[in-house]
Amino acid sequence: MTQSPVAPRAWTMQRASGCPFDPPPAMSELIEKEPISRVTLWNGKTAWLLSRHADQVAFFQDERVSSDTTLPNYPSTTAAAEATREQNRAFVFMDEPEHNQHRRRFTSDFTVKRTRALGPRIEVIIGDLLDRMEKAGPSADLVTSYALPIPSLVICELLGVPYEDHEFFQGASASMVDTRSTPEQAMAASKELAGYLGDLLESKLSHPGDDLLSRLATGFMATGESTKEECVNDAVLLLVAGHETTANMIALGTCALLQNPEQLAVVRDGNPQQVAGAVEELLRYLTVVHMGRRRVALADIEIAGQVIKAGDGVICPIDLANRDPEVFEDPYSLRVDRQARRHLAFGSGSHQCLGQNLARTELQLAYPALLRRFPALRLDCALDEVDFRTDMGVYGVHELPVAW
Repeated sequence: MTQSPVAPRAWTMQRASGCPFDPPPAMSELIEKEPISRVTLWNGKTAWLLSRHADQVAFFQDERVSSDTTLPNYPSTTAAAEATREQNRAFVFMDEPEHNQHRRRFTSDFTVKRTRALGPRIEVIIGDLLDRMEKAGPSADLVTSYALPIPSLVICELLGVPYEDHEFFQGASASMVDTRSTPEQAMAASKELAGYLGDLLESKLSHPGDDLLSRLATGFMATGESTKEECVNDAVLLLVAGHETTANMIALGTCALLQNPEQLAVVRDGNPQQVAGAVEELLRYLTVVHMGRRRVALADIEIAGQVIKAGDGVICPIDLANRDPEVFEDPYSLRVDRQARRHLAFGSGSHQCLGQNLARTELQLAYPALLRRFPALRLDCALDEVDFRTDMGVYGVHELPVAW
């Protein structure tokens, strides 16, 4: 077993022209040619890159792997992310047992049963937004009129955050995940959002409600079980992750379906089981978390005959794993009747996405409702004119002009 003799290649997010739904071709070719390789990051450091599905799953489930962003060789995505890693140290960036101590505070709110119970309320939100679109139509930006408000309204109600402040927290969130943000810009946005949620937590101490922030404030902050800073960091994570990823999946998924009319028809006309399956395929096919799950090896770990040394940074690009032909036949085709539940869009192992059940519920309701309300829905521009979010930590579209 020897270290890879191949010189590290540069990490890239450059997608091929005309292929906005596919991973960067320079990365995709690694699945077959070099499944375990080295890449050079923005700061000149190198990290291992695991491209195959099986290798990523094995690595995610290995207890000798750390998610701690403060470790020396943690492969940060940008200078801004590195500058804010202490400020934004929520439980997803912790190891056991600290990770589970924080995560389990919220697990009951994101179970399948709990999130399905939110279905009727989500349907009301969707219906109201569609009514407004129809009244203002026959065209709209799907992002601002539909995709972004749905998860924003839902997570606001769960957390107890006033939705009237959505322009502020959406703007701060965008700055935090923008790969072009300077460290100063990202730090300023992070501090503003932390200050805002810190004030809300303080207000919940004297005026608690039936929401997550109230439980954090009265059950953990007031009792001293957690510091205010820890509660704020978890609140920031829930608010940002609670709307960024799902909003982009709604818009990007709609864009992809509009390019595939036969697949769109299944989502529009299918029964709940067919729609649920289609959502899993869209999650696999699009994989909006496109900068990879990032870790550090805590011990020497052998993966497929290659030894990753203790202290080495590792990137698992889940968009590549979700196109692995060993797991998904004809992986570059969108096939909504595919059995795609083995996808890694929500990660794997103990750090698998806490909010995945809520995201599934929102997506299973949002896609068919939109397509049934507007059966003649179409892009209101050429596909190559759509502004895709290659510059953001969560992939999607900045705007999606549609008409009906």
